[in-house]
Amino acid sequence: MGPHAAYVYCLVRSAARPSIAKIPGGVPHASAPEPLPVSRGLWLVVSDVPLSIYGPEPLTASLRDLDWVSQVALAHEAVIEHFIGGRGATAVPMKLFTMFSSRERAVADVRDRRPLLAAILTRIAGADEWGVRMTLSAASPGRQATLPRPAGGAAFLAAKKHARDEAREAAVAAMEAAEAAFVALRRIARDATRRDDDAPAADVAPPLLDAAFLVPRAKKAAFKAAARKAATACRRAGAGMTVTGPWPAYNFVHPGPDRS
Repeated sequence: MGPHAAYVYCLVRSAARPSIAKIPGGVPHASAPEPLPVSRGLWLVVSDVPLSIYGPEPLTASLRDLDWVSQVALAHEAVIEHFIGGRGATAVPMKLFTMFSSRERAVADVRDRRPLLAAILTRIAGADEWGVRMTLSAASPGRQATLPRPAGGAAFLAAKKHARDEAREAAVAAMEAAEAAFVALRRIARDATRRDDDAPAADVAPPLLDAAFLVPRAKKAAFKAAARKAATACRRAGAGMTVTGPWPAYNFVHPGPDRS
């Protein structure tokens, strides 16, 4: 392979060596992912990657290729998901492009951070991340911007005020529905966080709610039922709700600044 680095996918807590039967192939041009022992019951899943592709200079250039980055991200995620939900296993996902100069350096780094990682493993054990995003529907009164112009100026101004009031009331109802959805789902989840994505384009309204929930697998059915109920309430308020998951618990391993 030539000069290479150790690419890290996740840390797995498992009494026995995690199975790699039918494991995905890993990121492009990497060796097959394999678990390295860190300490009793802890395993670091790594591949070797060539520095000719993943070294600082070539990687900086490749990051401008969104198709390539997407390919790496999907391969990275596939390896992590192989270890999620295994019998008695808990996996801490690493960020994309987590690399070390050698496997020994990677293992040493994990050993140095063992108390922090032990707390993270305890927090996410037996749970998955679910995402909930809520936006105003296109047909919501809050999205109606054009008015037929009545013959009289006073009538036009009255119609404009009515439309403005209606839009304001619709926006308030949608925001209240979003907050109610978050509160209801938070009660079921072990933890929750509101996510701050990049600012939307000027002509795109920001989401009413963009949140991640850490849901125990034993409460998956209850969470999905509560989400369906919340989605119905959101539709009545002129908003749409999307639920995604289950995912590795990225937002509870590498949390953002806004926790709820």
